[in-house]
Amino acid sequence: MDRISIVQTMKDQGMVPLFFHSDIEVCKKVVKACYDGGSRLLEFTNRGVFAHTIFAELSAYCRAELPGMLLGVGSITDAAAASLYMMNGASFVVTPAFREDIARVCNRRKVAWMPGCGSLTEICQAEELGCEVVKLFPGSVYGPNFIKSVRGPQPWTEIMPTGGVSPDEDNLKSWFDAGVICVGMGSKLLSKTLIAEEKYSEITTLVAQTLDLIQKIKKQ
Repeated sequence: MDRISIVQTMKDQGMVPLFFHSDIEVCKKVVKACYDGGSRLLEFTNRGVFAHTIFAELSAYCRAELPGMLLGVGSITDAAAASLYMMNGASFVVTPAFREDIARVCNRRKVAWMPGCGSLTEICQAEELGCEVVKLFPGSVYGPNFIKSVRGPQPWTEIMPTGGVSPDEDNLKSWFDAGVICVGMGSKLLSKTLIAEEKYSEITTLVAQTLDLIQKIKKQ
């Protein structure tokens, strides 16, 4: 899928689940649970020396078993890692900081990239390099008011906060009322407890409920 279509999917869905586990079978079950709940996006967090091997197998699984599932990678901090994950099928690349070297390798392959930015200057620099969606990280530090302030002079800027986002209505409403395109959600959505207890059906239910809630908020 081309990068503009991926951005549109982010906007339509309104949420990107974030997840990592060192056991490939657990990864498959979690991604399947998200898929069954209606999610067509998931960001696999790059953690650990051999995380790319888990991702490669998970990417192949998604292509074979979960049609339409877009698997991206997060916590990428250099161009070499971005290239490695793209070769293993990453549909999009998310970074914790703004890195021009990552922008260039992703643009070369026309892969969507979402840099972590913490100032209007960084946001502008990212957009000048072709960024469609900016990741606000950590979202808990900046909050919805920061987004409102940015979108005042720059209503075209598309922002995805990560960190400080939870699936409850008040929290989600505060972000979407501020003008976010979507939110990134990790442990508050895919809790370690549910995963450890193998309660994948509960993950599916929570993902479905959260996606429905986001659509309700967006229509208000």
